[in-house]
Amino acid sequence: MTGGRKRFAVAAALASGAAATVVVAQALATTGSGAVTSFSEADGFFEIDARASALDAESQVEVTLIGSTARAPDVVIMGSHDVALDVVVGALADRGFSARTLAVGSLGGVAAATRGECDIAPVHLIDPASGQYNKHLAGPGLSLVPGWRRMQGILFRPGDARFEGRSAQEALKIILADSSALMVNRNAGAGTRVLIDKLLDGARPAGYANQPKSHNAVAAAVAQGRADWGLAIAPVAKLYGLGFLPVSPEHYDFLVVDNRRERPAVQAFLAALHDERTRERIRALGMEPSVEPSVEPSAT
Repeated sequence: MTGGRKRFAVAAALASGAAATVVVAQALATTGSGAVTSFSEADGFFEIDARASALDAESQVEVTLIGSTARAPDVVIMGSHDVALDVVVGALADRGFSARTLAVGSLGGVAAATRGECDIAPVHLIDPASGQYNKHLAGPGLSLVPGWRRMQGILFRPGDARFEGRSAQEALKIILADSSALMVNRNAGAGTRVLIDKLLDGARPAGYANQPKSHNAVAAAVAQGRADWGLAIAPVAKLYGLGFLPVSPEHYDFLVVDNRRERPAVQAFLAALHDERTRERIRALGMEPSVEPSVEPSAT
């Protein structure tokens, strides 16, 4: 690669003020729909050296705005992706508040909440010691608010004999022995990726390097024949008309940054989450809203 070449990364404004906080959403694709999607979700973009894999935290860059202004959202949500999150964000919009949602994975959400880069972090991470989901993540400055329960499983095109009528464990043995079986993975840091790596137990099947950031992207890859299988939640499999082999039930909850909790937009998000109309819409997607109490830092 020759010297002097540049590439672009997109940025989103997360706080108002003369020096707005920004977060790099992703390196910008140079061609195709990826570039359009990146720009559609961004407030601006900036140049980085083509040979650089990342920027150090706290780096200062000059951002070129897309449009005349970049308005900071009322609430910033960074963490795991889920189709039902759109329901809550929609209910939040009905209450007059804007939200910025960035799918950076559960681990990325925990890191962002710990650093104070977001208000709310959706997570689904199991504690290996206790076998419980997410409760171990609550700590000084972070509370856990229960969200809903969902089922993760293997997605495949109906009629594929490697999967049809089998358990997830049986199908997994077959496809790991079949070099023609192409998987679609998930991005590093996602709770689903943690589950995938646990299932694969060190195996790296064909397609492992294909790592999209959402359940919908996994389902689309399988439905369009770009992959034979992947791991995602049951409602997405139904949406795309795919087969589904259950693997693991899990809890999808929310870490809330305590010193942001009393902000009107955060209170509105929590109210929307617990509103029965919102809960009914979540049930309609095939998930079950939680009835468990919140976990405060003092409980850990």
